[in-house]
Amino acid sequence: MDKNKQAINLMKENKFEEAANIFAEVIEEQPNDPLGFINFGNLLLHVKDYQRAERFFERAIELDQHAATAFYGLGNLYFEQSSYPKAKENFQKAIELGLEEADVFFMLGMTLQNEEQFTLALPYLLRATELDQDDEDILFQYGLTLAQSDHITDAESVFSNVLKKNPDHSDAHYNIGVISLIHEKAEAALTHFNEALRIQPDHLLAANGKKSIEQILNDNE
Repeated sequence: MDKNKQAINLMKENKFEEAANIFAEVIEEQPNDPLGFINFGNLLLHVKDYQRAERFFERAIELDQHAATAFYGLGNLYFEQSSYPKAKENFQKAIELGLEEADVFFMLGMTLQNEEQFTLALPYLLRATELDQDDEDILFQYGLTLAQSDHITDAESVFSNVLKKNPDHSDAHYNIGVISLIHEKAEAALTHFNEALRIQPDHLLAANGKKSIEQILNDNE
């Protein structure tokens, strides 16, 4: 088996020290190949050794200025540290260099979402849903950003699609409950808040929503 693949498999098994030793061998054997540095950088990022991870990604870029996955790695590193302008710059660079994977579009969308640039985040999150149609988390975040951009009807449709994939998605139920309230459908909202609480009993937002609706319903009796 290729040493890079072997080390990646060890990472998946949480055998980080063994994986690091193999990545070090790869770099020693192929010092001009950026892939070893990228993979080692990803391992260091995973164990939150941000300073060293940054150096490995930057070394990969020195070796190949078109190494899209190195820019993606840097984007993740800066995102983890809440350095959103730097994260955005590197995710955009990775996309410009041809990285066409759901994760990079999703992470760029999430970066913009964290900067409260919801409208700008939408096309990237939409592209992520197109590239990975099975990922309910990507779909949910797209729906959330639609709601934050005041595209309420579209958001409701997306949250409904999340529930088709996973009927026990408590946050999707909660958000449909909120939208039902906006549409003055108190009974429907209560149903969704109750479902959110059934799935996640400590869902404070759903509990507060339920309490508010019950108060409204009692006042109308």
